[in-house]
Amino acid sequence: MNLLRAAFATVLFLAPVFAQEVPPPWPILQSIEGGNPLPGSAPLDWEGDLSRKLVEANDRFLDRRIEAAAKKRSTFWKPDHSSPEAYTRSVEENRKQLVEMLGLHRDSREENQNLEWSGNVNSLHTPLYPGIAVSRVRWRAFDRVYGRGLLVTPLHLRSSYPPEPPPADVIVIPDAGQSPEEMIAPGRNGTGVAMALELARVGCRVLVPSLISREENKWTLTNREWLHRPAFLHGRTLTTYELQKILSAVDCLRNLRAKDERTNDHAIGIVGHGEGGWLAMLAAAVDPRIDACATSGSFGPREGLWQGPVERNIFGLLNQFGDAEIAGLIYPRAFLAVAGNEPDWSYRTDAQGQLALEEKYTSKKGKPAVYPRPTEKAFTNEFERFRTLIGSPENAMIASSWSESRDGIGSAELGQFLSWLGVGKGEPVELFPTHTDETAEALSSQGHIGSAEEIAEIDRHNQLLLVDAARVRKDYFKDLKTDSLESFKETIESYREKFRTEVIGDFEIPLAPAHPRTRLYEEGPKTISYEVILDVFDESVGEDRVIAYGILTLPKDLDPASGEKRPVIVCQHGLEGSPQDVIGESKYKAYKAFATRLAERGFITFSPQNGYKYFDLFRLQQFKAQSIGKTLFSIIVPQHRQITKWLAEQPFVDGDKIAFYGLSYGGKSAMRIPPLVDRYCLSICSADFNEWVWKNAATDEASLRYSYANKGEYEIFEWNLGGTFNYAEMAALICPRPFMVERGHFDGVGSDESVAYEYAKVRNLYQAGLGIGDRCEIEWFVGPHSIHGEGTYRFLHQHLDWPE
Repeated sequence: MNLLRAAFATVLFLAPVFAQEVPPPWPILQSIEGGNPLPGSAPLDWEGDLSRKLVEANDRFLDRRIEAAAKKRSTFWKPDHSSPEAYTRSVEENRKQLVEMLGLHRDSREENQNLEWSGNVNSLHTPLYPGIAVSRVRWRAFDRVYGRGLLVTPLHLRSSYPPEPPPADVIVIPDAGQSPEEMIAPGRNGTGVAMALELARVGCRVLVPSLISREENKWTLTNREWLHRPAFLHGRTLTTYELQKILSAVDCLRNLRAKDERTNDHAIGIVGHGEGGWLAMLAAAVDPRIDACATSGSFGPREGLWQGPVERNIFGLLNQFGDAEIAGLIYPRAFLAVAGNEPDWSYRTDAQGQLALEEKYTSKKGKPAVYPRPTEKAFTNEFERFRTLIGSPENAMIASSWSESRDGIGSAELGQFLSWLGVGKGEPVELFPTHTDETAEALSSQGHIGSAEEIAEIDRHNQLLLVDAARVRKDYFKDLKTDSLESFKETIESYREKFRTEVIGDFEIPLAPAHPRTRLYEEGPKTISYEVILDVFDESVGEDRVIAYGILTLPKDLDPASGEKRPVIVCQHGLEGSPQDVIGESKYKAYKAFATRLAERGFITFSPQNGYKYFDLFRLQQFKAQSIGKTLFSIIVPQHRQITKWLAEQPFVDGDKIAFYGLSYGGKSAMRIPPLVDRYCLSICSADFNEWVWKNAATDEASLRYSYANKGEYEIFEWNLGGTFNYAEMAALICPRPFMVERGHFDGVGSDESVAYEYAKVRNLYQAGLGIGDRCEIEWFVGPHSIHGEGTYRFLHQHLDWPE
């Protein structure tokens, strides 16, 4: 009996231990009844890679928005066809818009500049052609940046004193694959006509400026992309700089003519081929002093801007301008367009000449590009759009021609162009022989004009803009008040609006009904996860529709039946990441499965798919978006608005406590999404916070260790960020909500010094300016580019008011 009592007592004593080995029924599983799908959602039955479906849907959406922009373009134009003068006045505002889009208003050209002679090409050789002198010249364009080129002058203009003025001055702009010398001896490359000599032979004074070449540098970037990248961040492009040189050349030629009191007439024409044709058209559009423009190998539909050379990436151009509209700013002056003879150039294309969409980094780090080649029908349709825009006037000095010859503008077209300048009667011009051995030898022995010097000058100018950028931003923010929290909240809103519309870009499309679809993804010891798809925009159907996709992770001890509501942390992956990366073992070294770890601490987490995945596929989307004044985040922000809206509607979510926490590109997201998604109550930027403008634009050798200027992330550059919003200014858009930086000392995204420098400005705003220093923190840890998950977790528990 005593033994039985002892045994029974032992069983009673051990019963609680044995009971703990069988987990109690989890409240969340009871509440949702093991639900698949989640209550309130439809079953998710999509198969395949849902992340790719999202990115591909984004791509098709952007194609539709570019098409829509072209259809809406006419709403920006109100041409008055009652007279040429009335027409010019009616499009003046459009001209101003183009000047601003090009960034031409940011650098002042030097006044009263003249051409500086630096030697005659034929000074050491037999004259290239009898009766014509060719001189090397330069002129100061802006700051310490010079234009360089060849001045081709008929000798009879020099034989009298004072020198006889020419009947017209003409600027001849080569393609970026040509040197100025090839406008004199194009046969050095086996094709072409000596355009500059043709014009000089009939009496014109001709200036041939040099362009930055498309040759690749030691980082396997073209010289043009190397200079364009930092310029874009400062609200300029390489096109901006080359236009400034061309417009300054117009100033110099006018100054030369102004010295001659015998005539007040000053006919100036501009001719260009390839890249030079694009520049010629833009120069004539913005500068009414140019009397006639001929463009060769450049005119056509512009909707494929994103596929072309990177320096043509003009933010927002396609909203108001195609080639027809640009030409519309030249009328009633003369305009000639020749197509079919485009340069044969591409960079990172496949065997069929199509853009190569790689899914890994290649040895070449620049943007894939192919020079645009319209069909004859597309060219004709664009020219007819131009004719319609100007009212199809009779006797207008406009003409078009299709020619598949690589010789540029033909003799008949050249004769017509000259007649518009008052030279000749429109008869065809007899063409020069393409080259002579003596000419080629003479030019080769003297080398090309100033390519290295021109690259160095523009690079130096970009770096001076970088030094000055902090001052520019301070002036930009001069109306922000920090004397009280109330004043700050009131005055920061205008900057938030500028950030939304001018930096990130907003499609202004209302959110669609979410139509949530869910399915069980996985179940862990303490958590259960669901895949979720939400509709975002209602402008298309099926898999063409923009969606939000992510993984919702719920703690199993969540008890919705009791009315319990918990905070949510949106856990954002980085570059080439996926929701699966942040919840599990995939890429654990960087992410530490932080979405799951936080759910195990009692938080609800949601891990969205952002659109920066699949390498070239997403990177080229940035250029599609920028062509219509938008960015990748113009899609990502509405996706997060829909995500947070849906989360807030769930019965188990505290809608006032939805936080954002992102690593790497997710940290980049942490600086751009919460400012525009007001449901985010705080933001944590991990492994990304930096002096962002410096990281994008610095080209000195010491900085290139960290800088994107020479890296493969060619989509990273954002229009005019240097003059508007660095990371401190973006953090101001998050303020007064809590903000935190997580920084590993060995993180290669930047130096500790650059991170500390930028963070100090944020800390100053929160603590010294507004007296809310408890809402702003940084955690330094000994570690690499990864989630650390200590100080940030404490920060989340504190500001989401959830016990550790």
